[in-house]
Amino acid sequence: MDNKDFVYGFYAVTEALEANRGNKLFVLETLRGEKVEKIKELAREFNVPVKWVDKAKLNLLSDDGVHQGFVLAVNPYAYSTLDEILEIVASKDQATILLLDEIEDPHNLGSILRTADASGVDGIIIPKNRAVGVTSVAAKTSTGASEYMKIARVTNIAQTIKKLKDVGFWVFGTDMNGTPYDKWNASGKVALIIGNEGRGMSPGLKKEVDELVTIPMVGHVQSLNASVAAGILMYEIFRKRS
Repeated sequence: MDNKDFVYGFYAVTEALEANRGNKLFVLETLRGEKVEKIKELAREFNVPVKWVDKAKLNLLSDDGVHQGFVLAVNPYAYSTLDEILEIVASKDQATILLLDEIEDPHNLGSILRTADASGVDGIIIPKNRAVGVTSVAAKTSTGASEYMKIARVTNIAQTIKKLKDVGFWVFGTDMNGTPYDKWNASGKVALIIGNEGRGMSPGLKKEVDELVTIPMVGHVQSLNASVAAGILMYEIFRKRS
């Protein structure tokens, strides 16, 4: 997570409590209802102390995020290793791994995590440098999916691609010029690279891919939001395999 190590919002807090990552729960002092009772019960189950505070305190802890009356201090996010993800997919005939090439917006990361969880992605790989990690904003946007997705941070994406190819993955990139995504052969083990929000895929990584895939557009803008493009392609893989 980020330096403060807080998650906020009902769903993100619920999933973090169930994952046993909570240290201290802060709840809006005037809040009542079923959601409060559920959160309190989870806090009791996992021995997490609860403190009732005013809205100003929650705003401060969440950096003015949409906390819905719940903020949870948590242990630092536990990233997986690349080897752990490869172990998960080793025995699978069909597998999907996402490589995020310097995604910088935590909202985009959170949205990608949410869709990846929904569409059956096996793991996500992000760079350690020049990219956002699993911050409180990303966790909130993912509505708790960050607690379920296996996410590895690596120092070198290009070397990671070589490792993926060595264990049978076909590597695909996203670009304006490529195979239309509806004609894309996404069977077998697929590693899909999603480029940076503004710059797209790094030129060096384009040289490493087996094929480039494009989402045709007829409007005036030249590209889609990174999380939207990732969502379309993740569900295209899901659709083709279903």
